[in-house]
Amino acid sequence: MTATTTLPHTGSHRRVSTAGLVMAVASALAFSSSGPLIKPLLEAGWSLGAALLVRMGVSGLILSPALFLAMRRERSFVRRHWRLIVGFGLTAVAGCQILFFAAMQRMPVAVALLIQYLAPVLLVGLAWVRTRRAPSRLVMIGSVVAIVGLVLVVDISGAQFDLLGTLLALGAAVCVGAYFLISERAGDDLPPLALASGGLLVGAALMAVLCVSGILPFQAPAVEVVLSGATLPWFVPLVWVAAVGTTLGYALGVMAVPRIGSRVASFVGLSEVLFALGFAWLLLGEVPAPIQFAGGVLILVGVVLVRMDAEHGGADEVVSPPALPTP
Repeated sequence: MTATTTLPHTGSHRRVSTAGLVMAVASALAFSSSGPLIKPLLEAGWSLGAALLVRMGVSGLILSPALFLAMRRERSFVRRHWRLIVGFGLTAVAGCQILFFAAMQRMPVAVALLIQYLAPVLLVGLAWVRTRRAPSRLVMIGSVVAIVGLVLVVDISGAQFDLLGTLLALGAAVCVGAYFLISERAGDDLPPLALASGGLLVGAALMAVLCVSGILPFQAPAVEVVLSGATLPWFVPLVWVAAVGTTLGYALGVMAVPRIGSRVASFVGLSEVLFALGFAWLLLGEVPAPIQFAGGVLILVGVVLVRMDAEHGGADEVVSPPALPTP
């Protein structure tokens, strides 16, 4: 009798975890297409502020029906959840992008990427501090293997140290960690898509303020870009980045994290670097070096090890932030 009642529950849990992993990988794939498509647009004369404003604003509007439905279903929705939504917008949406690109201006892109993608290790460390319980051997080994793979993928040879750039990139890493932690709070009470839409609109509002005030330049000329040998008008890559790369990236990401936990999701997110290499190869003709393929294999091994720890009962939810008080 006990066996017959336990097996369905176990199978259901496994299906949900598999669905969450698929969503997390698809989210990383969607996110990874943005960089190779935004890069030629910036080189053609668009300012970063303009590109980010359109990216966040359009994506937030596409997902806005979920936010409106949540507000219509519960009149106190905004009053109860505004802290998480604003926090998501300021950190997971605007913060990580602004801080990363600021760091990128002071150091090589590869170094900034490497520091930003230390977020999974930061989450492991946070869990260690909060619970005063050392991570399992699988998590420790998986973390080391994944970071070594990341170093090989981004290729930081010859880079020089820049203190301010390093601090900015670490700030971006903290914001990426916040993305996973806040996303883990989503559920029936706070629908994931409503969280994503609200956060994107908050991020777009912040970008609008920065652009209107002149803190960030706003330049959006009608240019043409070359992608994979084809000449395209400016709106083609921008529509893809906003409607596909950003919308699907955030939508699938915030739905995946509650299913698989912030720790596993953060390590799966490292696959974004691998997918970005593939898009850069396909669209920009930037062929990865053999050592980068080897690094990709190590990242995948690290993800598998962390996932194995979760399957063997490793606690993932311990890194969740404490509940915020509601008025």
